[in-house]
Amino acid sequence: MTAAFDQHSIQTSGATINVLAGGDGPPVLLLHGYPQTHLEWRNIAPQLANEFTVVTPDLRGYGDSSKPESGVDHVNYSKRSMALDQVDVMAALGHDTFAVVGHDRGARVGHRLALDHPDRVTKLVLLDICPTRDMYNSANRAFATFYFHWFFLIQPAPLPETLIGTHPDAWLRQFMGAVPGIEPTAFAEYLRCFSDPAAIHASCEEYRAAATIDLAHDEADLDRQIACPLLVLWGERGLVGQLYDVLAVWRERAISVSGRALPCGHWVPEEAPLETLTELRSFLKE
Repeated sequence: MTAAFDQHSIQTSGATINVLAGGDGPPVLLLHGYPQTHLEWRNIAPQLANEFTVVTPDLRGYGDSSKPESGVDHVNYSKRSMALDQVDVMAALGHDTFAVVGHDRGARVGHRLALDHPDRVTKLVLLDICPTRDMYNSANRAFATFYFHWFFLIQPAPLPETLIGTHPDAWLRQFMGAVPGIEPTAFAEYLRCFSDPAAIHASCEEYRAAATIDLAHDEADLDRQIACPLLVLWGERGLVGQLYDVLAVWRERAISVSGRALPCGHWVPEEAPLETLTELRSFLKE
């Protein structure tokens, strides 16, 4: 992203996580989505680092982080396991408490992190999601059409892995080939990382976990709320805001919620980096 960021390889309780960290000030953890890497934050992290210590990891299974075995019931790709990675990463970098910003799959990790480790998370920002349980339970034709991959990736191995692995370039172009803000160099880096068969399998396992063990964890925590202040942002041209009253849904899951739609689609940090940065700065400095 920038020479001001140092690269680290941090061993957690279950994976080896590739991390970039830089800046000075209160610590902020930025978590990327599918099928991306820490590079998703390239237009936000350097500016944010002028006021904060910014940590941008590759989630386990993604980018240059390790791809552990699946474990029983996909446990090693549960959001609980992936959240624990980030607690370990931040502790290794000297941060016992920190703010979390997550987009897409990273936002789901952030949601679980705030529930499992409320003493660690000072503030939480979730980009373009509603809770996994709510989205599965309210699925309709529009949801299934736009989020078809939720149902494809959870099919038993090796079917999705085989089909995606035949043409990973075509698969990525289906998602982000025409997205404003994802320039050719960024797409090429996403493709480099995602073309690894182990990354394809790991990402499928992460979605399989979301449809199984993650839902069990969510069901068990229905009576718990996110304790820290929560900011939710979503793309006004994306499906989340069209299908859900986003603020109302999250107010059932958190004590203090604010947020709004931004002028973009699903890929919020890349389609609307300036607007996203403005919202993050304002919320994190409160």
